[in-house]
Amino acid sequence: MMVTTTFDFAGYRIREYKGLVRGIIVRSPTIKQGASRLRADPGRPIHAYAEMCEQTRQQAYEQLSNTRRRSVLIHRGLRYDARARRQKPATEVLCYGTAVVVEAQSRG
Repeated sequence: MMVTTTFDFAGYRIREYKGLVRGIIVRSPTIKQGASRLRADPGRPIHAYAEMCEQTRQQAYEQLSNTRRRSVLIHRGLRYDARARRQKPATEVLCYGTAVVVEAQSRG
């Protein structure tokens, strides 16, 4: 399976649209990650919290990948959207794109 953030594929044409595919994960930080966020100096990177965000993005991508339908070769226009929840500290990550079937263009 190929994945791209673009909408064009050099050398291929879209044969069929399969529709929206997405993966969404809402995740709370571990005690260590939450504590590191509270102890952080303003303007400094928070490595443990950044690690949690990256893990959440990866899980959302894996969930999207597991939604692939039969014969889907490409997820195009792949995007991420993230939001932090304040009331109950959590990070929500949505990974989405369009599933399509492509075929190589003839060189005629």
